[in-house]
Amino acid sequence: MADEKKPALLLGAHVSVAGGIEKAISRGEAIGCTAIQIFTRNASRWESKPLDPGATVKFRQAFSHSSISYIAAHDSYLINLASPDESLRNRSIAAFIDEMERCHALGIKDLVMHPGAHTGAGVSQGIKTLAASFQSIFQQSPADVRVLLENTAGQGTSLGSTFEELAEIMSRLGVGSLACCVDTCHVFAAGYDLSSYNGYCKMMDEFERLIGTEHIALFHLNDSKRACGSHVDRHEHVGKGYIGRSGFKALMQDQRFRRTPKIIETPGGDQHQHDLENLALLRALAHTESEAG
Repeated sequence: MADEKKPALLLGAHVSVAGGIEKAISRGEAIGCTAIQIFTRNASRWESKPLDPGATVKFRQAFSHSSISYIAAHDSYLINLASPDESLRNRSIAAFIDEMERCHALGIKDLVMHPGAHTGAGVSQGIKTLAASFQSIFQQSPADVRVLLENTAGQGTSLGSTFEELAEIMSRLGVGSLACCVDTCHVFAAGYDLSSYNGYCKMMDEFERLIGTEHIALFHLNDSKRACGSHVDRHEHVGKGYIGRSGFKALMQDQRFRRTPKIIETPGGDQHQHDLENLALLRALAHTESEAG
C-alpha cells in the first residue's frame, strides 16, 4: 500500500496464526490494528512444515484487501547467528534463510530478529560471528526482505543491549538490508530510563548520535515488570510497569516516528481485552496535550 494511503497511526499487536496463517489478518482487524506482527513458523521448534501454497495466496489476498497497512514477521527464538558452535550457527543460518524466504512468499517486507548470544566468546567475537553469518545469509536470501535488529535487555550473553553494539553490527554490514526495531521494555531493562519525557529525549539523543533515528523501522511497545537496568526481559501492559504512561506518551507524540509502525507484544487476554485496552491507551496518549509544550 502506498505511503499516502497509510493511516496516520500504524499501531497493532503480535497476532496468532493458529488455524491458518491467513487468519492473522482478520484477527488483527478484529482488534482495530493497522499494523501486525506474526510468526511464519513455530518459534520454539527447528522443524517446520513448508508454507501451504493455498494459504500463501489467501494471506496475500487478505492483506491486499485489509485495513492493515503493515506486517512484520519475527524469527524463531532458537536461532543464534552469533553462536561460536559451528553446528548451531549453520543450523541457525539455514533457519534464518528459510524465515526470509517465507517472508518473501507472503509479501512481508520486514523480519525482526534478536542479534543472538556470544555464549562466552565475548562481545567482540560474537559481533564478528554475527556479521559473518549475515554475509552468508545475504548471499542466499531474497533481496526484498529487510532485517530488523531488535535491541535486547542484556540477559546473559545476549548481544545488542547497548546502542554501541547495535551501531557496530550495522557498521559491519552496512544499512542497505538492515534497520532497527526498538523494544521499549528491552531499552529500559538495559539501563536507558525512558520513564519520563526528559529521560526519553536523552535516550533518543543517544540513539541519534550512535546510529541515527532514521534507521528505526519498528517499535515494540512493551512496559517492563522490572526496574531500569535490571537486564531482565519481562513485558508488562502499557502504563502498568516501571516505564509508565509518561514514557509512552513521549514516544507516541514524537513526530519523527508518526508513521513508524508500533506493535504491542503482551498477552491479549480473554476476547483480546488486554490488546484492546493497550491499543486504546496508546491512541489516547498520541492525541493528548504534549508534555513538551
